[in-house]
Amino acid sequence: MASRREEWLVVDGYNVIGLQSNIHRKERRLEEQRNQLISQLSEYQAMTGRKVYVVFDAHQTPGARVQKIQEKVEVIFTCKDETADEYIEQFVRKSKNPHRRIFVATSDYLEQRMVFGQGAYRVSSRELLEQIRSARVQLGEDLRTQESTSPKNKLGDYLSLNLQKEFEKLRRKK
Repeated sequence: MASRREEWLVVDGYNVIGLQSNIHRKERRLEEQRNQLISQLSEYQAMTGRKVYVVFDAHQTPGARVQKIQEKVEVIFTCKDETADEYIEQFVRKSKNPHRRIFVATSDYLEQRMVFGQGAYRVSSRELLEQIRSARVQLGEDLRTQESTSPKNKLGDYLSLNLQKEFEKLRRKK
């Protein structure tokens, strides 16, 4: 039996946020938009089993690269003078493995070509947002199906037969 290859998703964070901002026309603080994207990606990661990395440009901000885990998503802020595109290309090159499929989410055409040339799969930002939406819809349908088909757990299910009979006697006494 063939083992399933692990899958990673690497997201150009500001590219996706830019598309979401255009779609929703909401003017919010950038930090709030980053946190919302990370939350969406965390849910997506849980639903799909893909390991998710999100990369944000920090090339105009002084300081070293910052990597942290937020909501089980690996969040990377590039260092000064490094773009998210440069980091992603380097990351894909270093992370290539025959037992791993890497997907890169960006709508930057040049970036898509570069990572595709390195063996990664490309996903546009719009496709990623649609995959997130579809996964949520599917999860909701699965939960509704599970609720309607699975028996409801009742306290009585956990009681011994003798105790159930005693409670039934008490219930019938008015």
